[in-house]
Amino acid sequence: MSRVRPAPLPVRDGLGPARVRLRGGAVLVELADRFGETVAAKVFDGGVVTAAGDVVTPATVLPPGAHVYLYRDLPQEIPVPFEMPLLYRDDDIVVVDKPHFLATMPRGRHVAETAVVRLRRELDLPELSPAHRLDRLTAGVLLFTTRREVRGRYQRLFAEGAVAKVYLARSAGRTDARLPTVVRSRIVKQRGRLQAFEEAGEPNAETLVEHLGDDRYRLTPRTGRTHQLRLHMAGLGLALRNDPLYPDIVDVAPDDFSRPLQLLAHSVEFDDPLTGARHRFVSERTL
Repeated sequence: MSRVRPAPLPVRDGLGPARVRLRGGAVLVELADRFGETVAAKVFDGGVVTAAGDVVTPATVLPPGAHVYLYRDLPQEIPVPFEMPLLYRDDDIVVVDKPHFLATMPRGRHVAETAVVRLRRELDLPELSPAHRLDRLTAGVLLFTTRREVRGRYQRLFAEGAVAKVYLARSAGRTDARLPTVVRSRIVKQRGRLQAFEEAGEPNAETLVEHLGDDRYRLTPRTGRTHQLRLHMAGLGLALRNDPLYPDIVDVAPDDFSRPLQLLAHSVEFDDPLTGARHRFVSERTL
């Protein structure tokens, strides 16, 4: 069972509240200084609460490290013009076939146009949460939990490597490596840096790479590092088709959906931690 303390404000229109960690002092003054008058005005409207759920007033003073919660104002977003078919649903999980270009969770300029927000709205499931994540540019099988009390059980399956995952990919590159091969390396992803990179040290990422003929490959990750498959393929000389990050960064317009990354989370397979049933979910998409 998840031990994460629930936010003091409920999910509203598919989005949970933003959490702000304070430097300490008068909350109204700090919010105005850090985020401007638009955010500070939420105090006067009763739209900011403490972690305990108490409404923040213009006179509220909190210590350093305290948190307050408020609903963010949504940015203007470019709609992602692709459907997200439902593959499976029961009382505990929802499995979808995520399209390319749709982020899993809100981040940066992608907030409402994310898989979790779309599904919360469409299915009326305010506690829906991903059990794992796919990159925004990667399509395929994505699993969500429907309720907070079961979330941790499914997330642990992915964290502990108890889920068998298979990806399909296309590459126009060439390699001297004999395939199939297992690629092992140490991958690091730093905040603020677009590309992950490899460094010397104990490997923390492992991928089985198999050639299926022509430009098609099957990738079986045995770990789940950020950008692992894209980086390992580029390292073999097999950079994925339409990859804007590896081996080189390519500037792509945010409204250009014409060149999807040729990477598909084709299937996931695992024993259900609640029922013991064996699940296998397969994407209906092709590359």
